[in-house]
Amino acid sequence: MLAYAQVNQPWNSTLPTLPLIPKCKNLRDVNQLHARITTTGFIKSASLVAKIISTFASSSRIPLIEFARYLLLSQTHLHHHLILWNAVIKSFSHGQEPREAIVLFVVMLGSGACPDRFSFSLVLKACTRPALFKEGLQIQSLIEKNELGCDLFLQNCLICFYSRCGYLGTARLIFDRMPERDSVSWNSMIDGYVKHGMMDFARELFDRMSNVDKNWISWNSMINGYTQLEGGLDAARELFDRMGERDLVSWNLLIDGYMKHGRLAAAVYLLGQMPKWDAVTWVNLVNGFAKKGSIDIARSLFDKMPERDVVAWNAMMSAYISSGHYHHALLLFNEMRTASCFFPDETTLSIALSAIAELGLTDEGLSIHEYIDIKGFCLNGKLGVALIDMYSKCGRIDLAKVVFGNLKQKTVDHWNAIIGGFAVHGLGEAALCLFGEMVMLSIKPDDITFIGILNACSHAGLVEEGLVCFQLMQQEHNVRPKVQHYGCIVDILGRAGQLEEARKVIEEMPIEPNDVVWRALLSASKNHGNFEIGLQAAKNLLELDCCCPSAYVLLSNFCASFQKWSDVNKVRSMMMEQKIRKVPGCSWIEVGGCVHEFVAGDRSHPQAKEIYHLLENIDLSHCEL
Repeated sequence: MLAYAQVNQPWNSTLPTLPLIPKCKNLRDVNQLHARITTTGFIKSASLVAKIISTFASSSRIPLIEFARYLLLSQTHLHHHLILWNAVIKSFSHGQEPREAIVLFVVMLGSGACPDRFSFSLVLKACTRPALFKEGLQIQSLIEKNELGCDLFLQNCLICFYSRCGYLGTARLIFDRMPERDSVSWNSMIDGYVKHGMMDFARELFDRMSNVDKNWISWNSMINGYTQLEGGLDAARELFDRMGERDLVSWNLLIDGYMKHGRLAAAVYLLGQMPKWDAVTWVNLVNGFAKKGSIDIARSLFDKMPERDVVAWNAMMSAYISSGHYHHALLLFNEMRTASCFFPDETTLSIALSAIAELGLTDEGLSIHEYIDIKGFCLNGKLGVALIDMYSKCGRIDLAKVVFGNLKQKTVDHWNAIIGGFAVHGLGEAALCLFGEMVMLSIKPDDITFIGILNACSHAGLVEEGLVCFQLMQQEHNVRPKVQHYGCIVDILGRAGQLEEARKVIEEMPIEPNDVVWRALLSASKNHGNFEIGLQAAKNLLELDCCCPSAYVLLSNFCASFQKWSDVNKVRSMMMEQKIRKVPGCSWIEVGGCVHEFVAGDRSHPQAKEIYHLLENIDLSHCEL
C-alpha cells in the first residue's frame, strides 16, 4: 500500500507523505512509513511527526498506537507539546493496557512537561481498573499538590474513579464536600450507586436534584437501575411515565427490562407506542426472544433489520451460542466476514472462538488466530481468554500454553483459562504449579480459579491437594465456597472411593446441593458399588430434576449395574407415565472443513449406506486395544 508516493513534489516537501498516514493499517504499513520518514529526514519535521502521532494515537490498532508512543518518546523536541502527550495517554487509558498510560504519564512528568486537568483526568480513568487503585490515590495527591483539588471537572473525575473502584463512601464524601456541583456531579454519583445496586441511595440523590440539573442521563440511569432489580420494573415504569421528554435510550431501556424479565406482552405494547426504532431496539428484540428460547423468531428479526451493525451480528451469534447452535453461530461469523461491510471486533472474535471450542474445529481456530495477529488485536483482554479456552477445548493445550506465555499482561481471567485447560487435560500437578506462580505474582485468585484447581485435582486423583486447596480458598484467600466448589469436593472424594466422606460434605453444606452434586455422588456410588448411598443420591436427584430425562437415565443405569431389573422397569414406567423422552446422544466429525453429525441408529446421513457397509467390513482382529 505504501510502495510508492508521488515524486512530482519538491525534494524537501512532506506533501507526498501526508496522504499515506491515514492509510496505515498494520505493522507492515507502519514499518514502511517509518523507513520513509527516516531516509528522507522528515522524522525531524515537527509538524509531520505531530500529525502522525495525533492520527495514530486516535486509532484502535495496537501497532499504530505503539508507533505513536515511540515517536513521542524518541523526538525530544516534541516533549513540550502537551496535546501530544494527552493524545497518546488517552489511547492507552481507554484501551486494553491502562498501566501503560500511567507509565507514559510518569515519563511525561520526568520530561518536564506540566500536566493539565485533561492529563489528570485521562490517567485517573486508567486507574479505574481495580488493580490500579493505589496508583489512583497517588494521582489524587498530585492533583492536590498542583492546586487543582477544587477544579470541578477533576472532582467529577475523582467521583467516577472511586465509584468504579467500589469505594462509594469516599466518592460520596467528595460529592458532599464539593463547593459547587453540576449535572455531571449528580449523575456520576447516581451512576455509581446504580452500578452497585444501591438504588435507595441513588433515588435519594435523584429526588434531591433540581429540575435544572436533571437531564435524560439522570432519568435513564435510574430507569436502567430499576430494570436490573427483581420487582423493580414498576418503579422503572413510574419514572418513565413521569419523564417530560423521552429519548430512544429511555424506550430501549424499559423495553429491554421487560424482555429480560419475561414480560413480553408489556414489551410488545411499548414497541407499538415507540415513535421510531433504532439498531438498539432490534438488538434488544433479538436478545429477548433468544433468551426465551425462540431462536427462530430471533433470527427472523435479525434478517428483517433494516440496518445491521457489529453489535447486531454479535447479538445473533451470541444467541446461537446460548441456545447450543454453535455451528449456526460459526456460519453467521463467516457470512459477516464475506458479505458484510463491518469488520469483526473483539467480541465477535471471542464469540466465534467460543463456538469453535464447543465444536472442536482446530483448523478454524488457527485461522482466526492468524486473523487476530494480522489485524493486530490485543490479547490482554477477553480475546486472549477466549483463545486459550479454544485451544484447550480443542485438545491443543500446547498452543494454549504458547498464547498464555506470550501475553504481556495477564489478568486473573487468563490464569483461570489456562488452569481450566490443564484441568480438562488431567494435568493436575501443572495446574497446581501455575496456581502457586499466580499467588507469588500477587494475582488474587477468585472463585473461578478454585473451581479450575479443584477440577484439576479431581481429574488427576489429587485428593489431599484438593482438600488443602479448599481450605486455602476460605482461610487464606477469603473466597466463600459456592455450590460448584462443593460439587468438586464431592467429585474428588467420590472418585477416590471415600463415599461416606463425600456424603458428609453434602450433609454439612451451608447451601442446598444442586443436581451436579448429586450426580457426582451417584456416579461415584455406581463406580464403587455402594447401592445405599447411590440410591439416596438418585432420589434427591429426581426431586430436583423431576422432568430431566438424564436423571432418570442415570437412575436406570445405576439400578442395572446392580442387576436390580425390577427397579429398572419401574424407572422406565415412570418415564412413560410422565412422557419423558431421552434425547439420543450424538457425535460429530470434521472432514474437509465440513462437520458431519451422527446419532445412534440414525441412517439419515446421505452416505449412511456406504458408512455402514465400511463399518461391517472392518477387520478388528489386528487392532491393538
